[in-house]
Amino acid sequence: MSNTIRDNAAHRRFELERNGHIAFANYERRGSDLVIRHVEAAIPLRGTGAAGELMKGVAEIARSEGLKITPLCGYAWAWIKRHKEYRDLLN
Repeated sequence: MSNTIRDNAAHRRFELERNGHIAFANYERRGSDLVIRHVEAAIPLRGTGAAGELMKGVAEIARSEGLKITPLCGYAWAWIKRHKEYRDLLN
């Protein structure tokens, strides 16, 4: 299931909505660096792949904007490490 990732700039987070529930990644933009502070999925989304889909969207956004990612969140760091096609985005 593919959903659109939206940038909720007012709350400084990327969001993915699925079945009325949200997975989000809190971020901070620092020049050409996108710092991912925290990734979380609503309880009904846990184990569904929603957080991974969200991270893929975040990585694609970073790539399209020419940004590097600094993952402070353990989940974000582990996701990028598992997906070698996005390791070039690590800052």
